[in-house]
Amino acid sequence: MSAHQWGVRMAHHRKAVLIAWLAILVACMAGFPVLQSHLGGPNYGVNGSQSAQVGTLLQRHFAGEGAEQDVIVFNSPGDITDTAGRAAVDKVLAAAHGQTGVAGVLSPFDPKAHDQVSADHHAALALIGLDGSPSQLTSRSGKVQNAVQDAVKNDAGGVQAYLTGYSPITNDLTAVENADSEHAESIGMPIALAVLLFALGAVVAALLPLLLAMAGLVLAFGIVTLLTLAFNFDAFLVTIITMIGTGIGIDYALFIVSRFREELARRGVTGKGGGPQHRAQADQIAEAAGSAMATSGRTVLFSGVVVAISMCSLFIVNSSVFQEISVAVLIVVVSTLAAAWTLLPAVLVMLGARVNRGSLPRRFQPADIQPGALENSGGWARWAHTIMRHPVTAGVAAVAVLVLAALPVGDMHYGIDLGTASLTGKPSAKAQQVLEHSFGPGVVSPVQMIVTGPGDTPLSPSGLQQAQQLATTVGQDKRVSAVDTQQVGGRVLIDAVPSVPIDSSAATDLVRHLRDEVIPQTTAHTGTVALVGGATAVFLDLTHETNAKVPYILLLVLGLSLLFLLVVFRSVVLPVKAVAMNLLATAAAMGLTVAVFQWGHGSGLLGFTSVGFLQVYLPISVFVMLFGLSMDYEVFLIRRMQEVWQQTRDNATAVATGIEHTARPIAAAAAIMVAVFGSFMIANVLELKQFGLALSAAIALDATLIRLVLVPALMRLLGGWNWWLPSGLARLLPGGAAANPVRPPEPARESVGPDHR
Repeated sequence: MSAHQWGVRMAHHRKAVLIAWLAILVACMAGFPVLQSHLGGPNYGVNGSQSAQVGTLLQRHFAGEGAEQDVIVFNSPGDITDTAGRAAVDKVLAAAHGQTGVAGVLSPFDPKAHDQVSADHHAALALIGLDGSPSQLTSRSGKVQNAVQDAVKNDAGGVQAYLTGYSPITNDLTAVENADSEHAESIGMPIALAVLLFALGAVVAALLPLLLAMAGLVLAFGIVTLLTLAFNFDAFLVTIITMIGTGIGIDYALFIVSRFREELARRGVTGKGGGPQHRAQADQIAEAAGSAMATSGRTVLFSGVVVAISMCSLFIVNSSVFQEISVAVLIVVVSTLAAAWTLLPAVLVMLGARVNRGSLPRRFQPADIQPGALENSGGWARWAHTIMRHPVTAGVAAVAVLVLAALPVGDMHYGIDLGTASLTGKPSAKAQQVLEHSFGPGVVSPVQMIVTGPGDTPLSPSGLQQAQQLATTVGQDKRVSAVDTQQVGGRVLIDAVPSVPIDSSAATDLVRHLRDEVIPQTTAHTGTVALVGGATAVFLDLTHETNAKVPYILLLVLGLSLLFLLVVFRSVVLPVKAVAMNLLATAAAMGLTVAVFQWGHGSGLLGFTSVGFLQVYLPISVFVMLFGLSMDYEVFLIRRMQEVWQQTRDNATAVATGIEHTARPIAAAAAIMVAVFGSFMIANVLELKQFGLALSAAIALDATLIRLVLVPALMRLLGGWNWWLPSGLARLLPGGAAANPVRPPEPARESVGPDHR
């Protein structure tokens, strides 16, 4: 079935389609509370890494530690060790111990405790082990946090208690991110509506892309809810799905609605609606929907496939955090495409000419829907001819700006920032303040070293001595504030508490120093095995895994995108040009992100303090997202040029007409994405700011310098070679021989344009 036939079929079965979608959306919305309760914290672990091996050994030999070790922090205006203080501590620990998943609790007054009471006796800490999967840890730590705070709510001595650790921090961070996301949407969506109204020139038409985006998001959340019953998902994915789904949902609908209204105008169905439509007009409306799906609908489908191809590349990174991001974006892309190819044409046909209701004055209407509009004489066509008169100058200037913006990429550094700076007023932030003042910030998650014999056998007497020597050496490092050792079954666990934050570069350097220097020097030629784990080690292992897989991701994305675009464009030159331009725009956006968030330029304006690196998963995730998202505009623009080229064989006319018909919706779509993504720069959480800037900068550069300058300049310079496809290759591609020339083309005809002499 062709895309045109599909669009007509959706028109004829519009009532059934709308009823089906209504039922699906209601079911998805009913499951949303279930989704929130099944989301966990981000899993930065790398399968098979040294830190993952430490986690396995902890579960096997030190079960009392639990899957995660958290800290209950006590703060008292009086002496925490007096009778009243001890009573408050005991009450809290009893409440915590009674919660599901608590594997063990070590009181600050236990004989086995070391340095768990501050020197001034105003603070103390208890260690608590939690068992469970990532989503269970999130839920269970939240219940422990509530139990801890309830236990001291009315304490006469004023003792305060807070739970902190990886999952408690994640819980507080999720709450902040959700608030940030809602705030960003409250800014981005009104801007998007205003842009849509300007771009489409009618209130009803402007509302449709927003409705489609919402339908796609609700369906995506429904699918994720089902998947959480069998898999673990990070709470951050809700923000990713919302950010990407809103952007592409509005984009895809904007392109299809624009083409549908153009097809209505071409068929003379330009009324404002109202009143019953006669049979002939109904058939014209159905045909308009079919044509919109055969053109813009196909383009949207191609764009979605490019996004999917890009996101699938993240599966080669052996870490859940990348794979979950990939799954989330894939789900929202598929959901949005499903809405665009079923719900939207049904709604458009049901509205018919009423899609133009609430129209702005004629001078604000798109030229495409104006009766008697010329194909190649509008303002955007004149702009294209201007660029094509000076292609070298325009192209060199655009490339120079993009290269200059991309230069900071060469100095990019990775890391993990947990976002604790954004948690002011949250329980984990209050706990962290007490820890930093009385104990040290690293107490929240110590570096954990497990020492065993070869193949996880018990240590020999000499091996036990080496483990003790290792603990002594580690304790002498200025970046370590305390060291504790445990021995179980001939294996030794060394907990080293960093004196620096666990997500700092200093903590990462400590882990690297232990692995590369201290442990090899201590255990050389002995057979003793010492592995380093803990949160900081997990972050370092993820950095190594990311760096190792970047070349493969680049090759996979670029190679598959080239092949796909070769089939779509049936041209050798256009796919290569598209990939090269996308790489340039993405590099420029990441360069700007490095300059702002790593170097700190503009930190005061955006309200953050630079941590000296980007989130480790941000650059490659942004690359694959942007490569897919920005390809939307390339496919939309080139496909329209291709339509004209196949009719006229005039390259300049094809370029100018293509830009004339697509520049307004592309500019509007880009402005909407910039507004949606850019609104996240007001977030409190640093990673949301980074995602917001990188995505919005790339879209802005792509829609301006790439689409409006580089594309017409290069298309003019390449002439007929733009459309060249060798005959042998044409026969190999799906669809067989193409209408494109199959031998090196003669110089293409170049129309001088209406404003040329």
